[in-house]
Amino acid sequence: MHLKGSLLAIRQWSIIKKTLFVVALLTFCTSSFLYLTVPGGKMRQWMAETVITTQHRSWAWIFVGAEQRDLMVKKLQDDIELAAAEKHNLGLVSVRSNTEKHRSIDELIKVEDISSQFYKGKKMYVYDPTTIKIMTPSKVGEGERITSMVSRTGAVAGLNGGAFNDPEGLGNGFAALGMIVSEGEIIFTDQDGSIPQHIVGFTKEGRLVVGKYDAFELRDMGVTEAVSFYPRLIANGKPLITSGDGGWGRAPRTVVGQRADGTVIFIVVDGRQTHSVGATLKEMQDLLLEEGCVIAGNLDGGASSELVVDGELVTKPSSRYGERRLPSAFLVYDNPASVRAPRIWDGVDKIDAGGSYDHPDYLREQAEKKAKLQQTPPASTSKPPVETDKTKQGSGKQENGKAPSGGTSDPGKTGAPATGSKTPSSPGTGANGKNGSPAAPTEKDKASGGGNADSGSAKGGTASDADKEGGAKTAPGGTPTPSGTDGQTQPDKTGAGSPAPPDGTGAAGSSPPSAGGQPVEAPAKGTDKPQANPPATVPSGNTSTAETSSSAKPAKDTPTDAVRRDTANPASGTATPPAPGTTAPADSPVKAP
Repeated sequence: MHLKGSLLAIRQWSIIKKTLFVVALLTFCTSSFLYLTVPGGKMRQWMAETVITTQHRSWAWIFVGAEQRDLMVKKLQDDIELAAAEKHNLGLVSVRSNTEKHRSIDELIKVEDISSQFYKGKKMYVYDPTTIKIMTPSKVGEGERITSMVSRTGAVAGLNGGAFNDPEGLGNGFAALGMIVSEGEIIFTDQDGSIPQHIVGFTKEGRLVVGKYDAFELRDMGVTEAVSFYPRLIANGKPLITSGDGGWGRAPRTVVGQRADGTVIFIVVDGRQTHSVGATLKEMQDLLLEEGCVIAGNLDGGASSELVVDGELVTKPSSRYGERRLPSAFLVYDNPASVRAPRIWDGVDKIDAGGSYDHPDYLREQAEKKAKLQQTPPASTSKPPVETDKTKQGSGKQENGKAPSGGTSDPGKTGAPATGSKTPSSPGTGANGKNGSPAAPTEKDKASGGGNADSGSAKGGTASDADKEGGAKTAPGGTPTPSGTDGQTQPDKTGAGSPAPPDGTGAAGSSPPSAGGQPVEAPAKGTDKPQANPPATVPSGNTSTAETSSSAKPAKDTPTDAVRRDTANPASGTATPPAPGTTAPADSPVKAP
């Protein structure tokens, strides 16, 4: 029951909770397997060995710890030196001399596919070992891709050769390591000639030499083509990896071996990809033993491993940029005497290994990413604003004759006073003069269409029907409300007795009915000033409501109660609105102080 409740609770979790739970569960299970089981410990060992054989060996502590990593590195170095210690017996290989010219590709080489549970690759047989030569780049300061070397020199086939310094995996391929020998001459070395170095090369007769030798020993052995790499896999017909997988983990591999009849076998295996994880040195050694090789050695691997046949790349390098620029390669020629490796390191005092700052593919990739980020996104089509109660009351739009909340009006447009502002009373509105309390409408008022001032837009900021229809526009030349007016709209600048504004511009947005119950006629379009009767004169200071309450109908000659909102200070003699908090009598304008 408790388990069922727990499962029900998990089902109700959000996607984020479920994801975190799955990640935590997988982490726990994986960690338990790797650190608490024997197979897990072997897997950690294998992963650490794989990392150690790269240029990032320091990261191997993640799997086995720093102390164990250092012990593994020391053991690996000891094994390499031990494998190179035994001197090679050149007499085990007998090479048949061949003087034929203009041989076809099929007469020179043969390429086959190889595969296993963890790797896929190519195996190339070279029948005449004297056709193999070392090739170097043609340009000072950077390496060269093998496809370019093959195309440039007319080679039949080619594959990667010796070691080089490769910062961040983005080196320029120019900083070779160890020694490079071509046509019996040392064209590059980073050590004194008397210091032994790990060598993989061929003698003038075509015998494969793998081991650790100094320059003088190589000369005595007649080595003419060589590069530096390790370890040696087979020596004098005996395998050198007798336990484990060789200590190098799984990775892309390039190895070379030679049979007793002189046939050279190159094997190139893809790795670090979904179709091929890679091979161990033990697996490579066993393949060469099956082929009958009596000597074999390992060449540069990883992202450098590749094979080019007849100008075409037939393997898949693990580098995300495809082929790498390399300092050396083994190339096969029909007429090797016609080619010569360039001595591009002569006269170079300082070798720059390059890196991300000058790698062309990396820089192009970064430039493309930057260009995408700088691209302006397409302009989105803005939807028209939806009118709501808030936009009606507070927005800057002057619909329905309303002013912005700040108490100012846009030139050329009028609107109702801002919320909380005082609106001056107009003649004939029925105000009683008691702090703005409206008079109750009579039955006669209702029948004639009149009423109190609250029926207009001055109450609560609500526009009347006429206000909506009239557009609430001001005449040209209007100005905003001056500062300090408490949001009130100033009267017309034209002075006393000026004509009423056009229809739809009053404070309430419409003209009051005339004495006969007919509305005041609006001026015809195109006229400068509308005609209206002057307002009736009422003695100033009269605050009594008796006269205003005696008749609900406004006088016949009463002007409209509209007030021009687009003016500044009133002209001399004009009526000003009452001070905030008071309401003037409807029929009596207050004199300006």
